[in-house]
Amino acid sequence: MISLRPLEPADAAVVASWIDGLDALVLWSGKAGFTWPFDAGQLLAFRAADPARRLLVADGPGGRPIGHVMLRPDAAPGAVRLGLVLVAPEARGRGHGEALVRAALGAAFADPGAARVTLGVYAHNHGARRLYERLGFREEAVHADSVEVGERRWTSVTMVLPRPR
Repeated sequence: MISLRPLEPADAAVVASWIDGLDALVLWSGKAGFTWPFDAGQLLAFRAADPARRLLVADGPGGRPIGHVMLRPDAAPGAVRLGLVLVAPEARGRGHGEALVRAALGAAFADPGAARVTLGVYAHNHGARRLYERLGFREEAVHADSVEVGERRWTSVTMVLPRPR
């Protein structure tokens, strides 16, 4: 079981170290406005710019972060946006991603006003899409050519999970 805690300033450098290039940065952050090379200062400034953003980490053995996620109010009333989901490279392939998202969903739906959780994922990120579908998310919209990375255009998918009954 994974528990989440607020991101501390010292965690930002650890999380930033998990991003190894522009593609990885955009895959993780979408249109959040981060630039390559990415560093801890950008993550801390992102958090400071909007107090409604809840940047959370999951700790592994020894207290070192193994996962990161963000929850924030979405544009639609009653919706919470899940984003910036990332598992440390050395912790991947062990079920931590699913545990991280489940913990984030628990935190999101702990708010009785949260009617649904939304997220954005790139169409070619098949592993993440399978995980989200396994957890009950369904495709709501496809946004062709939503971002340009280098000379390539990536399509994004908005997915939604209604509050479990």
